[in-house]
Amino acid sequence: MTQREESMNQSKLPLRAIPHQGLLAALILFSLLTGGCPNKDSTNRASGAAAPQLSFPQAPVIFISVDTLRSDRLPIYGYDGVKTPTFDAFRQDSVFFERTYSHYPLTLPSHVSILTGMLPSAHGVRDNIGYKLDTTTSPYLPQLLQRQGYATGAAVSTVVLESPSGLSAGFDFYNDEIDTHGAFGLSAAQRPGDETAKIALDWLSQVGEQPAFLFCHFYEPHSPNNPPEPYASLYTDRYDGDVAFADAVLGRFLDGLRDLGLYDKSIIFLFSDHGEGLGEHGEAEHGVLLYREALQVPLLLKLPNNQLAGRATAVPAQLTDLAPTALALLDQPIPPEMHGSSLLSLLAQDAPQRPIYSETYYPRLHLGWSELTSLIEGNHHLIQGPGPELYDLDADPGETENILLEERRLYARLRDGLEPFASELKSPALISEEAANKLAALGYLSTSSKTTSGPLPDPKTHVHILDELHMSTVLLAQKKYDEAVKTTRQVLANSPEMPQAWINLGLGLLHLDRLEESLGAYKEALKIGGPQPRLVVRTASLFEALGQPEEAVKLLQATIDYGVDHPSVVRQLGLSQIANGQPRQALATLQPLAASGKAQDLNALGVALYSTGQLGKAQAIFERVLQEKPDNAKALESLGGVMLATRRGDEALRLLERAVEVDDQLPIAWNSLGVARQWSGDTDGAITAWQRSSKLDRRNLDVLFNLGHVAAENGRRRLAIATLRRFVALAPASRGDEVRQARSVLARLERG
Repeated sequence: MTQREESMNQSKLPLRAIPHQGLLAALILFSLLTGGCPNKDSTNRASGAAAPQLSFPQAPVIFISVDTLRSDRLPIYGYDGVKTPTFDAFRQDSVFFERTYSHYPLTLPSHVSILTGMLPSAHGVRDNIGYKLDTTTSPYLPQLLQRQGYATGAAVSTVVLESPSGLSAGFDFYNDEIDTHGAFGLSAAQRPGDETAKIALDWLSQVGEQPAFLFCHFYEPHSPNNPPEPYASLYTDRYDGDVAFADAVLGRFLDGLRDLGLYDKSIIFLFSDHGEGLGEHGEAEHGVLLYREALQVPLLLKLPNNQLAGRATAVPAQLTDLAPTALALLDQPIPPEMHGSSLLSLLAQDAPQRPIYSETYYPRLHLGWSELTSLIEGNHHLIQGPGPELYDLDADPGETENILLEERRLYARLRDGLEPFASELKSPALISEEAANKLAALGYLSTSSKTTSGPLPDPKTHVHILDELHMSTVLLAQKKYDEAVKTTRQVLANSPEMPQAWINLGLGLLHLDRLEESLGAYKEALKIGGPQPRLVVRTASLFEALGQPEEAVKLLQATIDYGVDHPSVVRQLGLSQIANGQPRQALATLQPLAASGKAQDLNALGVALYSTGQLGKAQAIFERVLQEKPDNAKALESLGGVMLATRRGDEALRLLERAVEVDDQLPIAWNSLGVARQWSGDTDGAITAWQRSSKLDRRNLDVLFNLGHVAAENGRRRLAIATLRRFVALAPASRGDEVRQARSVLARLERG
């Protein structure tokens, strides 16, 4: 018996150069703009002719990544716009590498370089999506340390770094359970740093005497910048507020290391993966351009017992140096495939100035614009693209004066220096022609932005278009859906090859209940950008909302055949099979996935068990989830449904009230709560719950049926008529009996 039937039976969402004003002013300017640190510690940067020779076998190793933190927005680089007491104190305990550069201004490629010691052109991960690290062909620090007896653990704060990226290989523990509910894109799909810190510290506390390697990743201050109080009030610049919050999170994490007795004896790397544009060359965020603000990052290395504390060097370092440094400090061999070298070698008086390579293929893969490559050598920075640029970082740290015409020979030499780093770009999610044809036959995939050849637009002349795209995302977050749709259409009129613009358009149209148009926008995003997992899931959900679950199943199965076996896609396939009347197929789909033990996978399996009538097993699954996560809203919702199905109304009421208290955006929970309230005699509360459910999902036929009939029985004539009319208009032929019931009630109401 369905919940709607039960109900009836029981009821009768720039850096700018300033004029020289003397030596002191020049030193301050150098500190602020270049990352120089003209303080008492800087005199130590080149003391001694040779690099220190230190080793700490079996020492704990901790990598702390603070995402999207550009170096010159920290006081240790001379910036006075934010207070970061944790960074300041940690700098006193550490070796400071003042000029450190990222190889890619995106989270996944950069972290792969950090953990492999390899350039993106070598490890092959050239974007946040569509690429997976192959640790069988790349040296990978977690695996290398695991083989030496280390316990290896990670806690990450963004879905970009989740297990399907390949990063979880070699980790005994890899926590990437991030709630993506309400997120408008990859950037917003994140976990608060304090939660990640607690997970990481809890794991460390269980390691015991075994040496440990921990990779702990905090997403603040990555956009969208929304610092909590008191930082939101303390800082008018939201990025600075997020930096201050990240510093506080870091402080609490380091205090946790001290409480565990690990701080003093550990090798700790504190760094960022890339910087942030902040509008200084027209780019608000990162990924498109390769100017210094996106590439220069902070890097601090704390050794056991604070050895070499206070030392600093301005010799350029690179993020591929971190993995080989860790191995060298542990007296482990450095694989020859690693591009970097030990950071301690940079403390030698005659440390070499190596060329540092960077790249971004994000413009080509996502925007239909040209890729860019970069080479930093000494104080010169070449950015190679349709309009090459050459800058003197000492004389022009803000990179405002292109000196290419004046320095043609230097340009030619640096341009030739890029050649050894060149490598072919492989298409994302490269799979068989047969699998690609399956998706193409469904109309979901083309190759327009991936294989574009010939001259492409210069990103720096088109980057302003991203401001409008960013505005559409802001409008979506503010629930101004009409404005968001209008703004996004303007973006697409100028640059139709942007998958994210089509996604934003689809989301805005979805909230306006224009589902057919929304589906068309998502299909266009799939054609251009390929089968991104969450886009595929969202498209499948739209098919279901439009009464086409069979199309959802086709899309999801073709995506898996394509080679995208992301857990979210497999999970949605099982749920769509249930909606399509295939619960036993759903069980076969979901049972292997649930072996992960993750709450979302177990919840999906529980729904499949419920759908096959195995209520006892379903109840056990949901209770298992709630034992570990008492506030898991989906488990509360589903267990409440089991209680309804087994006629335990009081228990259902308790569970469902708690579910909507934890998450008030669950239309199914509100519908079930309406049933439970109606059973308890609270008709007004039931109607309120169904109205809330209907507001969240205006096409949920069960809600419309329940609400319409109960409203009619209790004298809510206008509400009943409007609701039942909507039910009749939306209901498919398969629900003919209910349609006839609804029409009968409507006829009576309209006569009276």
